[in-house]
Amino acid sequence: LWLCGMYDLFNALLPCFGKCNSELSTAVNITWSSINFKTILQWQPVPTNYVYTVKISGINSNWEKACVHTKETECDVTDKLEKVKDTYTAHIVSEMLSGTEKFEEPPYAISPKFTPYNQTTIGKPGIQTYELTDSKLKVLVEDPLTPYRFPNKTFKSIREIFKNDLEYTLYYWKDLSTGKVKATTKSNQFEISIDKGENYCFYVQATILSRRENRKSQESNMNCTRHWEDGPAGTYLVKQVNRLVFSCCLFGPIVSTCIVKPLEMHASKLCKT
Repeated sequence: LWLCGMYDLFNALLPCFGKCNSELSTAVNITWSSINFKTILQWQPVPTNYVYTVKISGINSNWEKACVHTKETECDVTDKLEKVKDTYTAHIVSEMLSGTEKFEEPPYAISPKFTPYNQTTIGKPGIQTYELTDSKLKVLVEDPLTPYRFPNKTFKSIREIFKNDLEYTLYYWKDLSTGKVKATTKSNQFEISIDKGENYCFYVQATILSRRENRKSQESNMNCTRHWEDGPAGTYLVKQVNRLVFSCCLFGPIVSTCIVKPLEMHASKLCKT
């Protein structure tokens, strides 16, 4: 009789167990989104009465947890991927909310493999300065920064990671023309010969030479040179903007003290009279 009662109780609870397990959905559409080694793991669906925990492991590293018991559908895993040449896998674990008794290992979904060195997208290079003098165009490229730091807390650039695997290409053309010419360098500097008296437009793009896919970076902003009508070429726009900002910072207080304040005092006297 007792056994029959237990059997009936088990049959009554069985639908509940099935329902509870069915509510634990596993993650789908798992993707890695990475720019300059800043890496976000994303997935679906949004959880209802359960949470996610992300576990990361590389071929040469142990499992680590990230974003424990989160209800979000993305996780910043940048700090877990600092060995950029390692190949990583993530487990996205679905767990019941705290307070629910655990009878078995919770289900999880497995991400695609990800190797930061080969797969992170390289962002826009910067144009630090450029100069047009006579028949030469000089361009200084600024390396994009990564989230990783040196011991002195300064950020590493992509050059510190890719080293000789990094190459820049300068695409340039005469203003109002469509015919592009290109030059390459493994340094940050370009110095190219151009037609004297002509204006040129250009942009820069990085290439990771060892890659088979996703080799090229995003394109830098386009810049165009301008000649002065009453003088030779030789001044570039970026330097002029920098000089203007510097002048405002340096002479702003002087202008305020010597010109603006006396005018305010004079206006105040007129109002009183």
